[in-house]
Amino acid sequence: MIYLDNAATTFPKPRKVVAEMTHCLTHYCANPGRSGHDMASKMASRIYDARESIADFFNMTDPLRVVFTSNATESLNLAIKGILKPGDHVVTTAMEHNSVLRPLKELKGIRVTVVPADKEGCILARDVETALSPSTKLVICTHSSNVTGTILPINEIGRLCRKKGILFMTDASQSAGVIPIDIQAQNIDILACPGHKSLFGPPGTGFLYLRPGIELVPLKEGGTGTDSASLYQPRYFPEGYEAGTVNGPGIIGLREGIKFIEGLGMETIQQWERHIIEMLSDGLGNMPNIQIYGPSDPSKKTAILTFNIKGIDCETAAHELNHRFGIAVRAGYHCAPLAHKAIGTYGIGAVRMSPGIFNTEEDVRKTLAALQKLSG
Repeated sequence: MIYLDNAATTFPKPRKVVAEMTHCLTHYCANPGRSGHDMASKMASRIYDARESIADFFNMTDPLRVVFTSNATESLNLAIKGILKPGDHVVTTAMEHNSVLRPLKELKGIRVTVVPADKEGCILARDVETALSPSTKLVICTHSSNVTGTILPINEIGRLCRKKGILFMTDASQSAGVIPIDIQAQNIDILACPGHKSLFGPPGTGFLYLRPGIELVPLKEGGTGTDSASLYQPRYFPEGYEAGTVNGPGIIGLREGIKFIEGLGMETIQQWERHIIEMLSDGLGNMPNIQIYGPSDPSKKTAILTFNIKGIDCETAAHELNHRFGIAVRAGYHCAPLAHKAIGTYGIGAVRMSPGIFNTEEDVRKTLAALQKLSG
């Protein structure tokens, strides 16, 4: 199988990720923060090590403000529902995933302004500024689109929000691990990330970071290992927001994924993925029956290439690539309907290829040959 669905979940995982998770599961996989015995203490220590690794990787000031979640969706829900109150105004963009759009839609008593995007999925910081009002509590912006890969101007938006005293939240689902993120330099108050994408961790992992001073209402209540005699959920970071048993082996795998990136070098990963995308773009550009969406310049996007084949439904095209040629892609709306409206594919969807660091030039040649046959 040629795997080109890394925007959904990276595959394969680095060997060290698998090895460390296996070691945890077979040697010390106890419940952290609930017992005082050696195995529980070791698990708690390893999880704290992961918090420190994340804090260092993103230049965060306090590892204890890293809250582990099951994925970016939970992180975004925790922040959106834990910060906003009736009467608040939120500014977001048309390129957001449903894990932002749907929680906002469900909240009662808040007002939402969606900043439009152009045909390439680009937005302008000045349009964000125009959308602000005296009641704006939060600006939410994805770092890069999961539909087109378009990199959005979070540096400018972060500066704007900091100047105006408005909270700025970044969804780094498609960028963390392939685009450098420095929350101090970029004025990011809240960062939501999955572990299973370009951070090379396993599914079922993610985290939310909030800078000191931001108050948050818990999304769920339950056991925390602290204040166990109280019937009320504590508001301590991080355990007050991690009710229940955390995914210890997964968090340890996430830490190893970050170590893999640091060892290989983010620039190396970015350059190789850009090279693969350029090969795919050049090849598809020579096929007259294929329409490509999003930025034509690979430097303006992450490793995503979205397209349609004339006369073939996107789901059919993905099915053919899978069953006839052994190529894994994703088709449809990619849980981002407003992004598809922006690029002109709402009503038809599109095929998305998302290569990763483990893809080869031979993978590209075989994929282009398959698409040449499909497109006629």
